[in-house]
Amino acid sequence: MREIVFDTETTGFDSQGADRITELGCIELIDWLPTGEQFHAYLDPGRDVPPKVVEITGLTTEFLRGKPKFDERADDFLAFIGDSPLIAHNAQFDRGFINAELRRSGRAEIPGDRFIDTLKMANEKFPGSPASLDALCKRFGVSLSSRDKHGAIIDSELLAAVYLELKGGRERSLSLDPVGTVEASVDFVSPTARPSPLPSLLSDEERAAHAAFIEQMGGSELWERVQRRMDGRR
Repeated sequence: MREIVFDTETTGFDSQGADRITELGCIELIDWLPTGEQFHAYLDPGRDVPPKVVEITGLTTEFLRGKPKFDERADDFLAFIGDSPLIAHNAQFDRGFINAELRRSGRAEIPGDRFIDTLKMANEKFPGSPASLDALCKRFGVSLSSRDKHGAIIDSELLAAVYLELKGGRERSLSLDPVGTVEASVDFVSPTARPSPLPSLLSDEERAAHAAFIEQMGGSELWERVQRRMDGRR
């Protein structure tokens, strides 16, 4: 099953107004695990990035100036995601920006039913508990050491790990029985003695050679007891 975890960084919160996407990151999942395939783009928003946003993302107006516009990378983005479900944390926010940019570039919007919201999943799984991406990483033991600023590709990688845990953890991804467990019963039968013992398969020559070997080794009371049992004596 192919899914895409993605995140956006933007100049602000108003997707329908003057704010634009500045970074877009996507991670491919197959059966809830990252494959290593990803799409990543810094985008020129065509406007200044507010100082408070720079503090959060580290993306300055100067750094983004001259980068491709969304319209220039839109086809690459759409080709990468294909028709796969799209997973985002607070998906309504990211969906609003993605569809606004697609609409401005004359492309069709992505239907809402293709989006999976991990914020909603977390709130349903842990009602009343903090459900930010940082809080979920701490809950599931996902390291935040790789991030000092918010970034679309880094946050997508973190969200991929969180999504796996929300779906049931790494154990589920390794399961060989997706349908369910199989119950089986085993009947144990107590062995019974044979009516008559099996004949020995040793020849007289083999017995003599073995006895000579034991004698050469100095003899052994244990070996003698074993030999008597093999001969049917006590």
